[in-house]
Amino acid sequence: MVRFSTRTFLLEHLQFFTSLVKFMRNPCVDAGLIPPLVQLLNCKDQEVLLQTGRALGNICYDSHTLQSQLINMGVIPTLVKLLGIHCQNAALTEMCLVAFGNLAELESSKEQFAYTNIAEELVKLFKKQIEHDKKEMIFEVLAPLAENDVIKLQLVEAGLVECLLEIVQKTVDSDKEDDVAELKTASDLMVLLLLGDESMQKLFEGGKGSVFQRVLSWIPSNSHQLQLAGALAIANFARNDGNCIHMVDNGIVQKLMDLLDRHVEDGNVTVQHAALSALRNLAIPVVNKAKMLSAGVAEAVLKFLRSEMPPVQFKLLGTLRMLIDAQAEAAEQLGKNVKLVERLVEWCEAKDHAGVMGESNRLLSALIRHSKSKEVIRTIVQSGGIKHLVTMATSEHVIMQNEALVALALIAALELVTAEKDLENAQLVQILHRLLSDDRSAPEIKYNSMVLICALIGSEPLQKEVQSMAFLEVVSKLRSHENKTVAQQASLTEQRLAVES
Repeated sequence: MVRFSTRTFLLEHLQFFTSLVKFMRNPCVDAGLIPPLVQLLNCKDQEVLLQTGRALGNICYDSHTLQSQLINMGVIPTLVKLLGIHCQNAALTEMCLVAFGNLAELESSKEQFAYTNIAEELVKLFKKQIEHDKKEMIFEVLAPLAENDVIKLQLVEAGLVECLLEIVQKTVDSDKEDDVAELKTASDLMVLLLLGDESMQKLFEGGKGSVFQRVLSWIPSNSHQLQLAGALAIANFARNDGNCIHMVDNGIVQKLMDLLDRHVEDGNVTVQHAALSALRNLAIPVVNKAKMLSAGVAEAVLKFLRSEMPPVQFKLLGTLRMLIDAQAEAAEQLGKNVKLVERLVEWCEAKDHAGVMGESNRLLSALIRHSKSKEVIRTIVQSGGIKHLVTMATSEHVIMQNEALVALALIAALELVTAEKDLENAQLVQILHRLLSDDRSAPEIKYNSMVLICALIGSEPLQKEVQSMAFLEVVSKLRSHENKTVAQQASLTEQRLAVES
């Protein structure tokens, strides 16, 4: 390490290095400047620390490689310690925060930060701030750190949530630019803290927590930002069955429906998306489905069928699919809704939006699978939905393939005559031949494909197609399949095909 005889001499050199590295970063790094600078972070002289921090900041600015090098040299615990010791020194505090802001973006840094008391130090510092700019600087460090689940919990335990709620209370009715920005940052950070399972449960407190109650009060607010944060927070609280059941039993569904109602005409898309996300999550537990259906959730959701926004369409579809799971009456009611089915068929062709396309197909299939209704099948046939279910059977996702095959088997069992022309045009028989011949097809795909073949031979044109494609040969090979259910179905299918041939 370079030896400096006097403090003045050292400071002069540090100032020189700080300026120099802006223009000659690589030569400074190659000359081995980083290790001696890192060592100087152990100095007790505050001015030396400040200049050292600035020099390191200039060296590592916008370079993940050099930032990683600093992290590997252990600067994070050193800087956190400095923040605690010199929290009265505004310039040093700012230097630490700028360094944290740069380093916290890297994933490897978050693990190191989690082993320090950064959460405690930042919250302590935050509580003392009055100026908007200083708060903003701390927020810029908190946001990337709060992406780590361990640090989320540490921040909750350090009392950050109380600070955020206080900011919301102070800024909610203000139209000053700084206050509006603070309200957004504080409520967004609150939602981020709830993405961690442990931090979320700690704040939920069995639905009795004061934080949970405060967040509930955001939903009827007149601020779009708070409505959004409130709905997203509910969606995050609704990540386990116990919480979902408690919230539905305590009237949260009506609050969300009232919120949606306020955003039907020219509504705020982000609020629509967030409220639908919350309803979708709440609809996952079996016991909640009937309660939510009788509360009118399906009707509330259907008001957004006109939406042209893919994120809203995606959540709308997911919510309806969750609601009708094993709910035959609701599935039949929705499946007979011509406007809904026609919209689903339209969205099944939304090639630019894979999520919407996938969810539309899955809901189309679910309407048939859960209703087992001839009338629903006829509505879907008349709306041109059959070809999409056949295409869905070729999906790269096994779960979607399977859902499609089960729906198609029900169509073949209940309304084969009505659907036969569409099934023929969609080349279903060829697709089934391909699925059965493909060694990579999952056992359940092979099983349901054979069940479907047995049903299709009840149609004369489809039976002819089956006979022309040598299915017997493919099926007989499956009799020795390692999966017993597949092997048994292969024997039954072989018998059926032999009788019909």
